[in-house]
Amino acid sequence: MPNPVDMNDLGHTAYEVDGPIAIVTIDRADKANAVNQQTLDEMDACFSAAAEDRDVKVIVLRANGKHFSSGHDMTGSDEAIGENADPEKAKGSSDLDWEERGLQAIFEWERIHYLGYSRKWRDIPKPTIAAVQGACIAGGLMLCWPMDLIVAADNAHFSDPVLRMGIGGVEYHGHTWEVGPRKAKEMLFTARRFPAEEAEKLGMVNRVVPLDDLMDETMTLAREIAEMHPFALTQAKRIVNQTQDIQGFYSALQSGFDMHTVGHGNAMTINGYPVLVNLSEMKKQNG
Repeated sequence: MPNPVDMNDLGHTAYEVDGPIAIVTIDRADKANAVNQQTLDEMDACFSAAAEDRDVKVIVLRANGKHFSSGHDMTGSDEAIGENADPEKAKGSSDLDWEERGLQAIFEWERIHYLGYSRKWRDIPKPTIAAVQGACIAGGLMLCWPMDLIVAADNAHFSDPVLRMGIGGVEYHGHTWEVGPRKAKEMLFTARRFPAEEAEKLGMVNRVVPLDDLMDETMTLAREIAEMHPFALTQAKRIVNQTQDIQGFYSALQSGFDMHTVGHGNAMTINGYPVLVNLSEMKKQNG
């Protein structure tokens, strides 16, 4: 279950309110903003605080440092990911007791912290905007894709190299909806980076702006949206999200997550705990 979070003692995130705009900041620049359980729990607490604050009209998600997010923190320590990673440390700081409970433990933990949080943030009844710079890799997609809008810096790039781990994509499998079926297959099959300009052409990104202007442009957009009536914004978001769900988005996410879990099972039977599979090569190729 999610751990209780003290909003006055955040360690991996920051939260502030600027007029009608709440800003949630991932603050692990020294780890390329890789997210572990603490980061996810803190992010969820920040989003919940913003959702409950009647004065907040728009929520912005950003990240400190060079990169938006390198994805899941799979080390559970301050040590670099490498070929000699310690399996004990690779289990991370969560209560993921995979050695004792196997695939069930992985399924239950990821259902809450990965698919569950991403889906919850996607359905927050207020407009959300992600400001993305640098690398947005694998689990990083699960942070920006649930946001309603994405403003990308001109140096941003997006990728999901999880196939290198023997798994068919990240837990929140929104690829087909974000870039279309053929480009989704290309993203997964090749594990290549999609630069911001290409992502914009595919409709995954709303705007591409110079890196130095990323937050100014994002905040300008947020303030423009905040001028709209809050109930109208909620209803507009609800209409679009429910349209997607009627078209099968929710069911597709559930199916994709089940297939992802099967991928974990395959990786475990072949190589042991799946996070150790080809991690060094995956990190090298994706920055």
